[in-house]
Amino acid sequence: MSDKLTSLAVPDGEPEKRARAIRDMFSEIAPRYDFLNHLLSLGIDRGWRRTLVRMALRPEMKDLLDVACGTGDVSLALRKKAPQARIVGLDFSPGMLELAREKALRTGARLELVEASAEELPFAGDGFDLVTIAFGIRNVVDRRKALGEFFRVLKPGGRVAILEFSRPRITWLRALYDFYFFRILPRVGGLMAKKEAYRYLPDSVARFPEPEEFCAWLEEAGFTACRWHPLTFGIATLYLGEKSS
Repeated sequence: MSDKLTSLAVPDGEPEKRARAIRDMFSEIAPRYDFLNHLLSLGIDRGWRRTLVRMALRPEMKDLLDVACGTGDVSLALRKKAPQARIVGLDFSPGMLELAREKALRTGARLELVEASAEELPFAGDGFDLVTIAFGIRNVVDRRKALGEFFRVLKPGGRVAILEFSRPRITWLRALYDFYFFRILPRVGGLMAKKEAYRYLPDSVARFPEPEEFCAWLEEAGFTACRWHPLTFGIATLYLGEKSS
């Protein structure tokens, strides 16, 4: 086991070390991140992000926060659908943010990009109509704290939308999925990026709570009308919640 992978598996008593290891890993794979995501998901991830935007965004929303924005795909998709809105993309990886900045400049999109962690959002309370996070919540060390932060920065009546990988519930499909995720993906991904990153990916998905449990976490953070929508036979799941007016 490599030093990098070992640092990702540090005990709960060392959250700062674990967070730093995850941040460094994503900064290292940033240049190949988009290509590998599209390749390894056969392009399905694009559709999942479009579904997030379609189901989460309302016409009256004017202040939007995309947490763990990565290279900016969701932020840019929000910009297309809400050309007049203020859109803030936030990530803890400077490498990812640099690529998001390049995309925004290339497309002429107006984005505010901020380097910070999901557990400590640098914003006053009640400031956003929508908080999104796509394929990022499983990489947050203290997820419950992050959900509390999402609730804090949302305006009353605002919405949270969380898109994350999940494991299919159909037995035969889950077996096929696990074979791909744990055997094939690390080998293919490792040919073009850090092998540790694509060993970490399936492990982090396997450890993520089941939808019922994660919705309970949302409710504990204060959200109401919490629900989930399985996408592509449950390979990904979209979670939605509201902050009561």
